[in-house]
Amino acid sequence: MSADAPTPARDGSAGPTTADYDGMLDDLDAAIAEARRKIEDGRVRDEGKEKVRIKWVRALAYAVNVRRQVANDRDVEELAAEIEQVKELRGSDA
Repeated sequence: MSADAPTPARDGSAGPTTADYDGMLDDLDAAIAEARRKIEDGRVRDEGKEKVRIKWVRALAYAVNVRRQVANDRDVEELAAEIEQVKELRGSDA
C-alpha cells in the first residue's frame, strides 16, 4: 500500500489520503501565518481596530487547534495503514 493510497476509515469508507492531509495542513499553515501577521504587524489606534485584532487572535487559536486535529488524524490514519501492513505480513508468514 503506498502512502498516497486511500486507507479505509473506521466506518469502512475510504478516508482522506496523505496528500489530502498534507494539503489541509498547508492551507492551515498559510492561515496561521496570515493571522499571526495581522496580529503582530497591525497598527491599533482605536477601539474598533482592537476588536478586529481580538478576532484575529481567535481565528489564530481556532486554526492552530484545527491544525493539531488534522495532524493527529493524519498520524492515526498512517498508523492504521502500518498496522494493516504488519497484519498482512504476519498472515502471509503463518
